[in-house]
Amino acid sequence: MASRDYYEILGISKDASQDEIKKAYRKLSKKYHPDLNDAPEAEEKFKEVTEAYEVLSDDKKKANYDQFGSADGPQGFGGGSDGAGFGGSGFGGAGFGDFSDIFSDLFGGGGRSRQRQDPNAPKKGRDLQYQMTLNFEDAVFGKKTKIKYNREAQCETCGGNGAKPGTKPETCSNCHGSGVVNRTLNTPLGQMQSQEACPVCGGTGKEVKDKCETCGGSGRVEQKHEVEVDVPAGVEEGQQMRLQGQGDAGENGGPYGDLFIIFKVKSSKDFERDGSTIYYDQQISFTQAALGAEINVKTVHGKVSLNIPAGTQTGTTFRLKGKGAPKLQSKTVGDQLVKVKIKTPKHLSNQQKIALYALAEANGEIKPKESFFDKLKKSFK
Repeated sequence: MASRDYYEILGISKDASQDEIKKAYRKLSKKYHPDLNDAPEAEEKFKEVTEAYEVLSDDKKKANYDQFGSADGPQGFGGGSDGAGFGGSGFGGAGFGDFSDIFSDLFGGGGRSRQRQDPNAPKKGRDLQYQMTLNFEDAVFGKKTKIKYNREAQCETCGGNGAKPGTKPETCSNCHGSGVVNRTLNTPLGQMQSQEACPVCGGTGKEVKDKCETCGGSGRVEQKHEVEVDVPAGVEEGQQMRLQGQGDAGENGGPYGDLFIIFKVKSSKDFERDGSTIYYDQQISFTQAALGAEINVKTVHGKVSLNIPAGTQTGTTFRLKGKGAPKLQSKTVGDQLVKVKIKTPKHLSNQQKIALYALAEANGEIKPKESFFDKLKKSFK
């Protein structure tokens, strides 16, 4: 048994889940692995954390350890004969697969074989993003516009193979075209094989000995590219559209990537929008609200007539059919909702004051004061 508490070694609590135990081991094994850490004490610490993980990752050994302080129960001595917890052929309850997964994460290899893509196969180019800012009306009705941006294009001088004209790439002499080389690691588990990209060809499987002078052997050059964009009517903030083949050039004759345009819409000083519905606030006078009126209301489609019924209250909302925004990729057009707000005048003429006093008196809001009212009328005259 380790001289220190297994939970303390992994830095976890006694009620830690198996996922938490595995996560702690991944972190510490990467930190102390001798192939990654040259410190004198690294190998010993690595053995400690591996022993702790081998016990705590096995439910039976963990139960024995929690109850008796030993993975083997009351008569056992804990751990394996080599002090690293690897006694026996089965690697305890952790299983070789768990350790294989962990070392695969650390070194790119491990005990499981991996299918590797042919480095010489055609590969699609990288996708790009472009943010387009639209004003409110352009988002509603759409528009055609041209945009410019930089992308990696296929080198016309070499046709994208990176070799000087008259020459061609050769199969890499180091990896023999596979794009990878094998690496042997010495670990407490024994020797383990991993694969890494070939340092000679960079994982391409090809060597370009006479490089193209235009692209320097990469097969691609930076290009200022221009493309026309047909912005659809009804587009909204955050939506995106894809332009196929307008991204970066591919590799090994692969197709160009795509361009994703992300839309940003400016706010309007007059309107607000939610999908295909447009909202608008309209001020009306007290007399228009009380007596009713026919008024002109602003919309994105131009001014339209709206009938205000007598007795309309502030906050009343009217619907203007078909005066909203088009629904994206549809022939349907939304509505405009008009909310009326009664405007209280700040400055009244004498004639307006007389009329309002008369109205207030008729409504019983003020008591008749004939002498005062007569004086008021005389003063106005």
